[in-house]
Amino acid sequence: MGVLFFMIGFITVLNDILVPHMKSVFDLSYTQAALIQFCFFTAYFVIAFPSSVVISRLGYQRSIVVGLAVSAFGTALFYPASNLQSYPMFLVGLFTLASGFALLQTAMNPYVAVLGPPHRSSARLVLSQAFNSVGTALAPLLGSILILGASMLSREQIALLTPGAAASYKTAQAAAVQVPYIVLTSMLVVLSFIVAKLHLPKIVDVEGDDEKSVKLRDPLKVPHLLKGVVGVFCYVGAEVGIGSFMVNYFQECIPGISEQGAAQYVTMYWSGAMIGRFAGTFLLSHVRPGVLLTIVSLVNVGLTFSSTMTSGITAGLLLVACGLQNSIMFPIIFTLAIKDLGVMTNRASSWLVAAILGGAVVPQLQGIIADSSGGLRASYFIPAACFLYIAYYGGYGSRSRTAKQSVG
Repeated sequence: MGVLFFMIGFITVLNDILVPHMKSVFDLSYTQAALIQFCFFTAYFVIAFPSSVVISRLGYQRSIVVGLAVSAFGTALFYPASNLQSYPMFLVGLFTLASGFALLQTAMNPYVAVLGPPHRSSARLVLSQAFNSVGTALAPLLGSILILGASMLSREQIALLTPGAAASYKTAQAAAVQVPYIVLTSMLVVLSFIVAKLHLPKIVDVEGDDEKSVKLRDPLKVPHLLKGVVGVFCYVGAEVGIGSFMVNYFQECIPGISEQGAAQYVTMYWSGAMIGRFAGTFLLSHVRPGVLLTIVSLVNVGLTFSSTMTSGITAGLLLVACGLQNSIMFPIIFTLAIKDLGVMTNRASSWLVAAILGGAVVPQLQGIIADSSGGLRASYFIPAACFLYIAYYGGYGSRSRTAKQSVG
């Protein structure tokens, strides 16, 4: 499970490198570049509900194999997309890749959460997500070298090239994604074969025959699950929104900084998430999950607002610091939301994975605000508002009633 979480984190955060890369190659506005995140995270919403049906019929293990195969097909589409220099085909590949990830997330998160004592579910999922964070920390570093490269040109520099030179430049830059994604395709295919051969335990309480009788809407009758769905939407939206435009944000804050240089700060942002998750595993042994969630969310409200009120490297580093607090939010929200749901866990997981749609909506809203205001600074009020809701969920919204009290 740790290896699979690593791959999901690594490939997902490569989108933060694709955003500035595609913006340059295809001469896109912020709104158009944000379609990368929109297509990727919309797939979670579209596929999450069919995923619960697949899991009901195939079980967790075989569903994970299918998810890996679909993801591999998505990464494979990057090769023809780069040859054709087709931005729409890149978006189709991203949607397909994310569709596989949606099935993986729907299966893996509840599987890890229930694979042991209930009182340790948050710590267990935080630890598994720590491997995810190792991937998210490495992706910007390697992506800045392999995809952005040292020869990225600005829109003004491209305009000074001859038509032939400009076309050759864009061809070379579009092809820069080929080798990384061919390697990722191979790795996903190998992982699917490995998982297919493993002997993973079956969790009868959430994966048995009784689960098939649960209706899709039943979990939403449980208040702490419904509020948790909103919490996941806000969390993923805020985390992805901050990371997606961080390269461009640093270029606004620090005149003259290169895209590669700015990408190093994206690495710092996601490295903070990695450190925080390993530390969070320890903290959750001493602090109640809801209390810890409220504390880290309020810290991020302060950091995000402060960033919009300052300038220079200080403004950028305040956003980078948000990664440390982001680290433990998703696993805590997820485990608090599925608490006491029993056979409804699979259906509830579908709703929570569907809420990853926030990663599509929030960056898109930020892109619209950035285009209309002439800069990214004002757009970061949206992640701040998201963190404010998460603080509420940790303190009050996550207080649960049992599934029997809320449904039936």
